[in-house]
Amino acid sequence: MKGFPSNFLWGGATSSSQLEGGWQEGGRGPTIQDVATAGSNDSPRYFTYRDAQGRPGRYPQFGGTLPDGAQYAVLPGEYYPNHDAVDFYHHYREDIALLAGMGFKVFRMSICWSRIFPRGDETEPNPEGLDFYRRVFEELRSHGIEPLVTLWHGEDPLYLVNTIGGWRSREMIDHFTRYARTVLTAYRGLVKYWLTFNELNNTVMFLDLMPPELAAAQAQDTYQQLHHKLVASARTVQLAHQIDPSFQVGCMIAYAVNYPRTCAPQDVLAAMEKDQRITHYCGDVQVRGRYPAYAGRIWRQAGVRLEATDQDREDLRRGTVDFYSFSYYSSACISAGGVREASKGNFTIGEKNPCLSYSEWGWAMDPDGLRFALNAVCSRYGLPVMVVENGLGAQDTVEPDGSIHDPYRIAYLRSHIQAMRQALDDGVDLFGYTAWGCIDEISASTGEMKKRYGFLYVDRDDAGRGTMARRKKDCYDWYRRVIASNGADLC
Repeated sequence: MKGFPSNFLWGGATSSSQLEGGWQEGGRGPTIQDVATAGSNDSPRYFTYRDAQGRPGRYPQFGGTLPDGAQYAVLPGEYYPNHDAVDFYHHYREDIALLAGMGFKVFRMSICWSRIFPRGDETEPNPEGLDFYRRVFEELRSHGIEPLVTLWHGEDPLYLVNTIGGWRSREMIDHFTRYARTVLTAYRGLVKYWLTFNELNNTVMFLDLMPPELAAAQAQDTYQQLHHKLVASARTVQLAHQIDPSFQVGCMIAYAVNYPRTCAPQDVLAAMEKDQRITHYCGDVQVRGRYPAYAGRIWRQAGVRLEATDQDREDLRRGTVDFYSFSYYSSACISAGGVREASKGNFTIGEKNPCLSYSEWGWAMDPDGLRFALNAVCSRYGLPVMVVENGLGAQDTVEPDGSIHDPYRIAYLRSHIQAMRQALDDGVDLFGYTAWGCIDEISASTGEMKKRYGFLYVDRDDAGRGTMARRKKDCYDWYRRVIASNGADLC
């Protein structure tokens, strides 16, 4: 079987809101993630606000909307886990040294927009924010680690959300491209690989997690917001190529593998339509530079009348990406008759597959789905591909001697690396892999700390208690051997 290329980029992935902390330090402004409370596998996260009369309120992440006249706000007495996260802001040198100890070739991280432009609409950037990320990139480079930088990982500046409605407004395109131009210029020579928007298709995936009446009411707004992001992404790609032709800019899609529940034609078509709506819709635009033909059917079914200018369409045509990256965690079954026994996933929902086993958070463990996804992307687009999120969220136990044994995580990662090797043998142009949450961080979906993914354990619990001390798990040395052998030693 074909092995991994000699220059394969092995590493790990994080996001600033889940990792960084320091939410009021270095001139940083608040983001929408700073008003998200903690949740659990059984109870949702909430967004908090003050209504038009100044009264506090909250609504569930996927079950409500901001009342008219209200503004998002940090409220006394609420716990916001992203405020401190796992304090990479103060631990970055230690963390990078530990990653280098595994032999990392690449580290995926994101820049917090409001650390560069605290409100989001300023004309001049915050020098402390620029300096922080410069120090991080220089530290990575000193250890021979390539930064892979995501420009947007769900952290809209709170000021823009409260004043113009965030991505509901076309003004966001200009604000975002100003921010993108600033960091692309500032870090030329330090960063080569960029991603514009993390899991951009989550914008529409979230509709499936809402009550049907709310989803129907939100469809027009959701697709219009997504259009603004797609245009901003395309303009950013153009800017990047103008600033430095050696920049490589990719899209990032949450890849949802959907199998028909049965061989009934209706189930096959239902799976096809879901793939088009939540997986291919964004990728087709970002790679091919235009909306696909099936988009018209999606808009009609959702009652959407998209507002797009000729300049928007030209920007989409000119701003196509250099490579395709995606997250992959699990798969689901799709039936035209609806869901009987639900399975969970990365902001997705489907039906349980009797052929698979499931994690304690209800996510299917399906390495063959990763091979399927890699082949599908390769066949559809013909671009170089990178898997930039993949991993197993699980509870870890610190033994009395301080060791952390996580054979379940090693087994999950091993099977998915084997699937990548099979995809390489299939002819897929796969050039990198960054395991998700290489340092334990706050869960995006639940706000928990106990749902851990990392090679490095962080001493923090769901209530924010702990020393933030880092500790190696068994998977740390295992992944070090994987990287040293370029994927040959998976024992």
